[in-house]
Amino acid sequence: MVEDLRMTYGDKRAVDGLSLTVALGSVTAVLGPNGAGKTTVLETCEGYRRPQAGRVRVLGLDPQRQRRDLLPRIGVMLQDGGAWSGVRAVEMLRHIAVMHAHPLPVPMLVERLGLESCGRTPYRRLSGGQQQRLALAMAVVGRPELVFVDEPTAGMDPQARRDTWDLLDELRADGVSIVLTTHYMDEAERLADQVHVIDQGRLIASGSPSDLTRGGGTSTIRLVVTEPFPPSAPASLQATLGDGTVVRAVTEHSLLITGPADASTLAKVSAWCDEQGVLPESLTLGQRTLEDVFLAITGRELAA
Repeated sequence: MVEDLRMTYGDKRAVDGLSLTVALGSVTAVLGPNGAGKTTVLETCEGYRRPQAGRVRVLGLDPQRQRRDLLPRIGVMLQDGGAWSGVRAVEMLRHIAVMHAHPLPVPMLVERLGLESCGRTPYRRLSGGQQQRLALAMAVVGRPELVFVDEPTAGMDPQARRDTWDLLDELRADGVSIVLTTHYMDEAERLADQVHVIDQGRLIASGSPSDLTRGGGTSTIRLVVTEPFPPSAPASLQATLGDGTVVRAVTEHSLLITGPADASTLAKVSAWCDEQGVLPESLTLGQRTLEDVFLAITGRELAA
């Protein structure tokens, strides 16, 4: 639980009166553009930073004053680092396991996360995806009640991503609470029960992925054409459709229109194509994605 948290660094207000909660036994995604303040919030919850104002409680404990009681109950997956450069992958995992009273079986984690092929490889020689798999194993081997996972599938191949998602699903089914940060919007949409979007140190949206993407009947139209659009195309189509819609270029051959996707909007898009001499290759209608929502409310892509 974070209540009215405020953190300032020099002239920059990193967190500005932010409040949010994480439900027990759920996956909660905390999303935000670079510099939004999410890292400061999570590091404060993990006990690495002291709140300058506001109140933070994790599993009912103060991460600063009750840190020794809290640490055995949480796991933290760092995006970078966390292991000595020369240590072998499975040796590092075993070292972390023996620090816990009732660790998960190391061979099981090695198999589940596909670490067999690199178990004897020094950490510095692991690929980015292998380092991420080891970091996740280190975070969960102690059977935490709450685990913070930062970019859990960065650098992984598709099969490793699915294996990681399956493991996180199993942890949730076992009652483990998971706080997830990711730049992959499909990952947040696939895993999260609840999504908190942070920008400029403030909470600007919360809800389940389905609640956020439903958006009161707002959907998307994807317009794909045979020849590249001119640079002015998004602004021109935006002016034609008027308020209530957002038009952005996805590629030089496609535009994404977010807004009321009714017969009137489709007719206006078709008429605009005719006026501009644009030949549509496809015009598809669908529900907006979490990425569409994020772009609409922050005005920025969630780039790594």
